[in-house]
Amino acid sequence: MPTFTANVNRFDTYKTYRFLIYFGASTAPVAAVSKVGGLKRSSDVIEYKQGGDPISRKGLGRTKYEPITLERGLTHDLDFATWANAAQVLDKGSASTSLKNLRKEVRIDLLNEAGQPVYRFNIHRCWVSEYQALPDLDASGTAIALEHIKLENEGWEYDASLTEPTEI
Repeated sequence: MPTFTANVNRFDTYKTYRFLIYFGASTAPVAAVSKVGGLKRSSDVIEYKQGGDPISRKGLGRTKYEPITLERGLTHDLDFATWANAAQVLDKGSASTSLKNLRKEVRIDLLNEAGQPVYRFNIHRCWVSEYQALPDLDASGTAIALEHIKLENEGWEYDASLTEPTEI
């Protein structure tokens, strides 16, 4: 198992605006992702008492992983739509029978100021539960067109194999 060696010369925290997202085994990041919802998990607490013990004990129950939202400006890249359509697309009036592309591994790399990955999270067995292909359109507005997907997942983990370079 890789060990984490911290850069002892670093005193400031990493910025949240430098990151890359990868779908599946792709070596190319997903185009133009501008926002990623936080990674959050929670575990149920099971309270119980042991015979004759007046203290209520607490045990670990099921762990739940919150959905993760990805947002980006509308582009001609079809990664979001293709994945979202894996389960919902209609083919000439009937539901698609191909679900082989439904679940994917997703990787999030947080980058330092030099653009090098320093934190990596692997998110397991993701699938798209919500897709917004086009936002509300407003002829008097100045906002950019955004699309987003909501990813259900079965867990995530920190990949400790990355370490920050000692020189930036």
